[in-house]
Amino acid sequence: MIEFDNVAYSYSGDALLSEISLQLAPGTFHFLTGPSGSGKTTFLKLCYGALNASGGQVRLFDQDVAALDRDGLAMMRRRVGVVHQDCQFLDHLPVAENIALPLTVSGQATPEQADNLSELMTWVGLSDKYEALPPELSGGERQRAALARALILSPDIILADEPTGNVDWEMSQRLLRLLVELNKMGKTVMIATHDLALIRAAKSMVPARILRIANRQLQAAGVDL
Repeated sequence: MIEFDNVAYSYSGDALLSEISLQLAPGTFHFLTGPSGSGKTTFLKLCYGALNASGGQVRLFDQDVAALDRDGLAMMRRRVGVVHQDCQFLDHLPVAENIALPLTVSGQATPEQADNLSELMTWVGLSDKYEALPPELSGGERQRAALARALILSPDIILADEPTGNVDWEMSQRLLRLLVELNKMGKTVMIATHDLALIRAAKSMVPARILRIANRQLQAAGVDL
């Protein structure tokens, strides 16, 4: 679903990532680790075309990302749900409308989607926050809302950038269980995290591959966690 062939990325002339080759198969679960500043967020952005590789080739659903025009890339991104680290919302809109924004922007908002939105908010435990404004949410609620927004278009791949970085352990476990459940539904999942306790907690839940960025390269740190 995502393929890297000898991919490199440089920022302001300095190499951040180099010689990365990788294939993410359908239905697999991955953790992406590495120290702060190692390039985890950059790697995720390369995965969904938010950044273009400085060298090599990135293929998404068998298509060369660099060869896609703006419309083609936008269509491709609908199949990738991204949970961003900073969880940005429009504070003047209710949580439900924030979650539904990808539907609105892509022209897919229909009356029938209202039931899907309600089911999704119930699934992430936000059924009582339908009309709440984002500033009224706790950190854990914001993260679950971010996950719901990433899922609203029913993507095939979920990329989560430090989704548990600003929440307590109990909420980290809850978010992990939601992502594992998505994987069991057939979704490909990658979680970028520096939280080794979270990775260990996944041991009893899902077979996971651990990838680590070190010295600008990607290393397989473990298979079947």
